[in-house]
Amino acid sequence: MSLSPTQMLEQRALQAEKMIELLTKQINQIKIAAVNKHKEELRQENVGLCREVDRLKNLLVKLETAQGVPQYYDFTKKTEEGVPCVQDTNDFTQNAPLPSKAEEIIEAKPKKEKPKKEKADKPEKKEKGGGGKKPEEDLPVDVGRLDFRVGRIVEASKHPDADALYVEKVDVGEEKHRVVVSGLVKFIPEAEMQNRMVVLLCNLKPAKMRGVTSEAMVMCASTPEKVEILAPPEGSQPGDVVLCEGYPRNPDSVLNPKKKIFETCAPDLRTDSNLVATYKGVPLTVGSKGVVKAQTLANVQIK
Repeated sequence: MSLSPTQMLEQRALQAEKMIELLTKQINQIKIAAVNKHKEELRQENVGLCREVDRLKNLLVKLETAQGVPQYYDFTKKTEEGVPCVQDTNDFTQNAPLPSKAEEIIEAKPKKEKPKKEKADKPEKKEKGGGGKKPEEDLPVDVGRLDFRVGRIVEASKHPDADALYVEKVDVGEEKHRVVVSGLVKFIPEAEMQNRMVVLLCNLKPAKMRGVTSEAMVMCASTPEKVEILAPPEGSQPGDVVLCEGYPRNPDSVLNPKKKIFETCAPDLRTDSNLVATYKGVPLTVGSKGVVKAQTLANVQIK
């Protein structure tokens, strides 16, 4: 039996509705698959970013430790390898990175500072016991006890009462410039002293030289006939510390002249055949910026 036109239209309408319903389901499945794929890509990206952040934090800790900067939080402590930085739940909209470690540092610092203050108070106990040793006296006598830092001579002029001496104002990264008196007039023209990067020994006991108090010493490669100011590596800034691998930097606040710390270390401070300043053959460096060097004097004493 043939269908009437009205029945044929109704049948086609039902078929169209079923087709629309099928297409709608397929479109929804495609959308869900696309969203899930995007979620997984974002998860993987987040894991990679977290690992890179951890790597950079560890690198920063190593660099700051090499520069003598105290650390109040151990960034090297990690969760087990492979744990993602976000919780792996089905609802991606609820996933979020773990709390910033900056917040952990803020919380951890006060806990770390308290024992540090207690250590600072320990000398009082020693005084009660009748004059205990200073912390410096327990340290080995080596280059780590010397406070070598990069400085920039801001201004240099001849000493008013000594023809062989310069009086320099040196920026060592401190609030005030240090006054330094150096016997370099015979070896270095005054014009070459201006705005010059140098290496200073900063924890010598201040001493008057012809009426002017000198607060540090400019380190030089030296022979009886020639003296050259040691040059820090390119990119060094006033206040950068000078390090020697294998000798932890732990300088005395002020060197006690009676202990002769510098005098003990001085014979082992020399330039090598490549003009590099060394202590017992180990190069003096300014962090990752490079080595301290002389201009032409190889295998000579550093004073």
